[in-house]
Amino acid sequence: MIRPSTNPPSAYRRVAVLCGGFSKEREISLVSGHAALRALTAKGFAATLIDVTRDISALVAALTTSRPDVVFNALHGRFGEDGCIQGLLDMIGIPYTNSGRLASAAAMDKPMAKRLFATAGIPVAEERVITCAEAAQGDVMPRPYVLKPVNEGSSVGVKIVRAGDNHPPLDDLGLAPNDLIMAERFIPGREVTVAVMGDAALAVTEITTGRDFYDYEAKYAVGGSTHILPAPLEPVLYARALELSLAAHRVLGCRGVSRADLRLDGKDFTMLEVNTQPGLTPTSLVPEQAAHIGLTFADLIVWMVEHAKCDA
Repeated sequence: MIRPSTNPPSAYRRVAVLCGGFSKEREISLVSGHAALRALTAKGFAATLIDVTRDISALVAALTTSRPDVVFNALHGRFGEDGCIQGLLDMIGIPYTNSGRLASAAAMDKPMAKRLFATAGIPVAEERVITCAEAAQGDVMPRPYVLKPVNEGSSVGVKIVRAGDNHPPLDDLGLAPNDLIMAERFIPGREVTVAVMGDAALAVTEITTGRDFYDYEAKYAVGGSTHILPAPLEPVLYARALELSLAAHRVLGCRGVSRADLRLDGKDFTMLEVNTQPGLTPTSLVPEQAAHIGLTFADLIVWMVEHAKCDA
C-alpha cells in the first residue's frame, strides 16, 4: 500500500507551488495549484503559490527570494509539462514533483511517445505527422481519423474526422500552415485511464461522456463525463490495462505520478497517451483513483512532494 509519511520530511518543509502558466490549460492549472496549496498547508508545510507568466526572470526571482526546498509543479500544457520548466528547475537545482525534463518532453511529443511505446510492445494507432496545410487540403488517411496537435494536452485542438463529416476547420488551433500536427487512425471502443504512482498502477477507470468524445469540456466541466471506478472489465483485461500503463510510464522514464489514457477495442488496448502532469481538480481522475486505494487527496499531494527530485 502506498503511504506518505505522517509528518513533512525535514528537508522538504518549504514548498513553492507553480501554477497558472501561459498554455491553453492555464485555468485548469490554477485550480490544481490552489488545491495542492490547501492540502500542503493543512499538512503543515510552509507552502506558497507562484502564478507563472512569460516573465521567466520574475519566476527565477520569486524562487530565489522564497528559497523553497521543493517545487510542486501544478502547471499543465506547453512549457509546464514538456520539459521546459523542468529544465529550468534542474539548472537552479530545486527538486520538483513528477517527471524530469526528458520524460516530460518525450511524453508531450506525441509522435515520439508513440515510437517509444512501440519499442516496448505497447499497441499504438497508425499515424502520420503532417502540416496544417496538408490537413486542410483533404483527407490524409481513410476515415475515421483524428487530427491533433503534436504537443498539447487535455485534448486541446483534437478533431475527429468521421465518414460523412465536413472536413473540420483548423483555424482555431492558432497554427501556421507549415506547423506540424498528427493524423491518427480513430480507435473505437471504450475509454479507460490508469494512474501510476512510482512503480504501482493504481486502478482502471472507465470514462463515458455524452459528448462526441472525451474532449476538454468533458474532462473539466461538472457533469461532462462519468467515471466508473473500478472499470467493469474482465479480470484479464483489467490486469492488462494496469500492465500497459506501468510499461508506458517506465519506457518514457516517468517518475512521481502519471496517467495513461487507453482505448479498448474488442479484446486489447491501444495506448493513446501518457500525461505526466495529471489534473488535480474536483473532476480529475488521479485523485479519484488515489481515494479508491485509500489515499486522501492530501496524502496524494504529500506523496508527490516526498518523491520530488531534480535531474543532474
